[in-house]
Amino acid sequence: MNGKQIAIIGGGPSGLMAAEFLAETGHAVTIYDSMPTVARKFLLAGKSGLNITHSEDYALFVKRFGAASEHLRSALDGFRPEDIRGWARALDTETFVGSSGRVFPKAMKASPLLRAWLRRLEVLGVELRVRHRWTGFTEDGYVFATPEGSKIVRCDGVLLALGGASWPRLGSDATLMPCLRAKGVGIVDFRAANCGFDVDWSAPFRERFAGAPLKSVMATSDAGSFPGEMVVTQHGIEGSLVYAHSAALRDRLEEEGAATLTLDLMPGRTENRLSKDLARQTAKASLSTRLRKGAGIEGVKAAVLRELAAADLHDPEQLARLIKALPVPLVRPRPIAEAISSAGGIGWASVDRSYMLNALPGVFVAGEMLDWEAPTGGYLLTACLATGRAAAHGLNAWLNS
Repeated sequence: MNGKQIAIIGGGPSGLMAAEFLAETGHAVTIYDSMPTVARKFLLAGKSGLNITHSEDYALFVKRFGAASEHLRSALDGFRPEDIRGWARALDTETFVGSSGRVFPKAMKASPLLRAWLRRLEVLGVELRVRHRWTGFTEDGYVFATPEGSKIVRCDGVLLALGGASWPRLGSDATLMPCLRAKGVGIVDFRAANCGFDVDWSAPFRERFAGAPLKSVMATSDAGSFPGEMVVTQHGIEGSLVYAHSAALRDRLEEEGAATLTLDLMPGRTENRLSKDLARQTAKASLSTRLRKGAGIEGVKAAVLRELAAADLHDPEQLARLIKALPVPLVRPRPIAEAISSAGGIGWASVDRSYMLNALPGVFVAGEMLDWEAPTGGYLLTACLATGRAAAHGLNAWLNS
């Protein structure tokens, strides 16, 4: 050991990855976390199949982070998707590529990987201090609220991995951002990312169809056009296809006060064919029958069409046009506490290339508390792991300089 004492505040993937690198380098590392156990969001995300990274071409992968792509590039270059798969393999976690290109552990859950990871950290001498909530700075250290009362921690270097503002019940609640702002750190207000949206459904529609999946549709927004599925909720819409458009829709709502997601309910048929098939149906048939026989549309798809259509549904051409481009007017994003992730956080102008805060020498930052966002699909976890490792590199270099 070289005698350097490191405090890592936050026990999510970024903090754990930073602890692993710094302990391997020979430092004495202690992780402090406010919750009774670490990596709670990581575990919850892995309950339905931990999406650990993505297998797409790396040149495309690094562009998935929007405006933050260039800022994150060096960290991602240092810990690429194939490196993450190798790291998981070293923890006895084999991975596979799903049909969507997403990479999952073969066990399809996070708990075996986390247990192996924590065992490795224990062997490396990393100490865990749970139920230790960081509350701010003191003249020569960092103040924590613990079950035994207030505690001051003094160390040679600190790495903050406090997470964003989504799922606050799991530990990341952004309560320390004002403390950092008071120290001169630039903070971009947190916003919901990978979130659902409110739609003004009628009460009868909501009561009957809340929870119903809208499958095999194409959705279009400023972000582009993507196939997939979504879920009708009591409040509006959510699901992977909605999340793919959420950043563009959220930004449009903020800028203009209104946004629309356009749905193609039958991606496999052209508007011209639908119009002809619908025109063949007898005029005496009900709308439900004409939709089912002429367009193959029934159930929740037919109900959404009825709910949102403002045109004459008896005219085959207008009906075909709506089936291919049904506008879904959105009211607002769902609250950030429900979002999968968050945008906003520490602005990049406040961080140097080694992930150290310009205003606080010796304090490094990583993970979702930085101002970046990404779609679901393994990008979020990859960037958390990569920035944790990059900030640990920076901290180690600073200690040795």
